[in-house]
Amino acid sequence: MNKRTEEPVTAAPDEVRLQIHLRKIPLLADLTPEELARVAADIRIRQYGKREVVLHKGGSGDGLLFLLGGQLQVVDITEDGRAVGLRMLEPGDFFGEIALINNSTRSASVVAMSQVIVAFLPVQTALHLFAHVPSVARQMLKHLAAKIQRDSEFRAMLSINNTNRRIYAYLVLMKKDTPDGAVVENLPTHQDIANMINTSRETVTRALLALAQQGIIRKDSSRLVIVDAERLRSLIHKD
Repeated sequence: MNKRTEEPVTAAPDEVRLQIHLRKIPLLADLTPEELARVAADIRIRQYGKREVVLHKGGSGDGLLFLLGGQLQVVDITEDGRAVGLRMLEPGDFFGEIALINNSTRSASVVAMSQVIVAFLPVQTALHLFAHVPSVARQMLKHLAAKIQRDSEFRAMLSINNTNRRIYAYLVLMKKDTPDGAVVENLPTHQDIANMINTSRETVTRALLALAQQGIIRKDSSRLVIVDAERLRSLIHKD
């Protein structure tokens, strides 16, 4: 495991920079200056290298974490030691809330897919926000509801027996609508996709190549552009 650095935010210039950055985190965006100051005093910044484990399954729920930069993947480790990807996390996302709320152990691991910067908020400060800051409580409820829906959709995708259709469904599930059309931002590697949907890297590569040859998708830098979303959906249900 790579060496991890932790930087307490103490110097005034660092506090100013952190407060500005924290305002960009949706969960903290509506905090009062006093509440934000409390968070800035307690939060700790941690850096992780690519493939380093940020959270271990079974670890204690000792705080709430925010992804400030880079990309993370939530994974579950099966009994035979195989990693199964569950979802991707992007800057602004928070994680570790379930174990914190339930006072239980972590239900999954979180692995860095690139160099990442993570903010760690101790359990007492996080629980104070949940209980005493209405804007945070509302966003947490919305987050948990969306998480339940997303997990249900993910389980439905994994129940598809045909591997290619499962890949198509994964792309539809991951896409976001932007001014440039439907895209999958920060596309995971073919191996990471394979881990998430329980197939092989070669199968993912062949399926994506076939979609590109048909003009349904296009690779654009680090993202995948879905040129014909309706046609992609039709392939999921094609007899």
